[in-house]
Amino acid sequence: MRRSSFLWSLVSSLGSLGLLSKAVPLNSPSVKFISPSKVSPGSAQNVVVEYTGDVDGHLTLSYGACSDETTASETAHHIGSTHVGQHPLAKRHLDHREKRPTRFVWLTSDDISSGCLSAFLDGELVGQSEKLDVVKRLARRGEKKKSFADVAGDDSLWFDGVAYLKQKQPDAVFVTATKNKTFGILGGGMSGLLSSLILDSVGIHNWKILESSERIGGRVRTVYLNGTSPEDGQYHELGPMRFPYELTDSETNETFPFMDQRMIFQLADVLNGMNSGNKSLQVEFWDWIQSSPNTPVDTPFRRPDGTWPTKAEVANDPAYYNPPVYHNETAAEEAIEALDDFKGLTPERIRMYASNIFKAYKQAKEDGSFDYSEVSYLRDVIKADLNTTDEVSPSHIYWPMWEYETVYFLASKWVTIKGGLSRLPAAFEPHVKDRVQYKAKVNGLHYNKNNTLSVFWKPTGSEPFSTPNNVENFYYVLNSVPLNLMKFWKMPRYSSLLKRAIDRTLYANACKVAVQFKTRFWEHLDKPIIGGCTRLTSPQLGQVCYPSWHINSTGPGTMLASYLSDYEATAACAMSEEEHLAYIKNALIEVHGDVVEENWTGHWARQCWEQEEHHAGAFTMQIFGQQHLYLPAFYQTEFNTVFIGEAATFTHTWIFSALESAVRGSVQLLLDLGLVDEAKQVTQTWMARWIDV
Repeated sequence: MRRSSFLWSLVSSLGSLGLLSKAVPLNSPSVKFISPSKVSPGSAQNVVVEYTGDVDGHLTLSYGACSDETTASETAHHIGSTHVGQHPLAKRHLDHREKRPTRFVWLTSDDISSGCLSAFLDGELVGQSEKLDVVKRLARRGEKKKSFADVAGDDSLWFDGVAYLKQKQPDAVFVTATKNKTFGILGGGMSGLLSSLILDSVGIHNWKILESSERIGGRVRTVYLNGTSPEDGQYHELGPMRFPYELTDSETNETFPFMDQRMIFQLADVLNGMNSGNKSLQVEFWDWIQSSPNTPVDTPFRRPDGTWPTKAEVANDPAYYNPPVYHNETAAEEAIEALDDFKGLTPERIRMYASNIFKAYKQAKEDGSFDYSEVSYLRDVIKADLNTTDEVSPSHIYWPMWEYETVYFLASKWVTIKGGLSRLPAAFEPHVKDRVQYKAKVNGLHYNKNNTLSVFWKPTGSEPFSTPNNVENFYYVLNSVPLNLMKFWKMPRYSSLLKRAIDRTLYANACKVAVQFKTRFWEHLDKPIIGGCTRLTSPQLGQVCYPSWHINSTGPGTMLASYLSDYEATAACAMSEEEHLAYIKNALIEVHGDVVEENWTGHWARQCWEQEEHHAGAFTMQIFGQQHLYLPAFYQTEFNTVFIGEAATFTHTWIFSALESAVRGSVQLLLDLGLVDEAKQVTQTWMARWIDV
């Protein structure tokens, strides 16, 4: 039982001497603890209080023994201190009612035992909680429950809020920020859009998206040819176009899903709920046919009529067999075997990639996969000769052996979005339309003395020499702009590592061309092509994808006639559109015959991502060694800037990469604000439901 009568007598006696006039007996405390009522060892918590009187001075929260005689110096754990109320140093809390914050951040120790939270004002006890229960984290199947940091590794600190917050000075993150501050989101691509949704979900509504183009969605771009609408099916994707859904083990015939891709489906479910009642905004999925037996194959051999043989024909007819030729076959076989051994894509490893991409990433780091490209491994470790190396792995391949994409393309089932992937960002439009500034091309950031960020931008397409900058001020900025574009910005003095990450991260180019034909002629060939993608390099078309939707329908059809990456894309984009389309048309005639000429409409769309002013590249393609060097820099907030986007995460290129970065960045921002409970809510909602730790 608390000795409140003793404390009251003591305070009264001291008060008669003119001392401790602000002290309040604990049967009438000035500070009441609302939450938490229980804690876990080694965790981050929000402490919520309310004030029942004038609390002005130096406020300290501590944890320790439950006693009216407790002093600040005797408590077991100092949580944090700040000035509140009418104290001159409380001006920093102007956003809080009467300059008295009511939420604080508490990092519990690993060896915490039962006790009470205590509040001290200028060293005197003015409030104490009931005794808190210490709840041990539940073990899973007899094992210690792991955090995301345990799974993903030490450069994924955002998963572990305790580790992230411990890097900061205790009092710097002690007071939780209010939610009415202003937040800027630079870029209206998928990471920026999901970030806005997440902020809204935790009660932060004072955000604004600055988007340099006239649309949202970023590199998600479906083209609807000849003035058609999504339901007409006359479209193809100039950006991402499919999602790996599940993988079948060829030995056991067991099928298991790609768990990381579940984030896309979860997002669609959330948006469909937000847009219930509006059928035009519903996001629906249907099958994507990635592989089809009758797609043409890149081979020097031709059918008697001069057209190209199909995948099935090449597999079954020895006359079409075209084995690779090496100058030293034994050396080439040894090099290929060495690469396979190093990558170690066993059935167990493949399943790990599909079921837990974070665990796969940690394993890849431990295996040294990010330390070598295929070429550097063959040359520097295996000591293969230069010619063999170039035969086995083209010498321009500089990226690390992080094989998640290899595993993706082992998928036995793929899906895409009905009506085109642009339906996904379109579902955000009703919820962001009043908080997006379109045609706002950012050219710089400035960190101000009042700890805010000024964002400088000009209207896209404005006269560059004389148009003055517009300036928007934000408390924090979530920056999803491609790093390529930031190379020309004026920015705060970021750390050396972050500055190098911005300056030196490489982007690959891509060129995609969609063409509409009078009929779906490919479905009426002697060997009908029902969906599927193939790769043709002579002539140089790259990937060609036949549509997986509206199979055997009448009327026109649209196919992805060419998808080139990197250097080939740069060369193709140097041509005029007409020159390039003439090349594509003649190439398709060579593949399929005169039926191409007969069905040519002259309706097409070409996207050269490297020449796109809003992106200056298609996707991140880091040199080996860059990823695990630069990634930790993106996971730290500098000058109130949080970096998100597919470049600022551990996988790249895919929509999942952008979405994962948005969750990480939002959690990182919430932790910076001291909103620990909200950070936990976001992690639980967007990560823990589908990733097993």
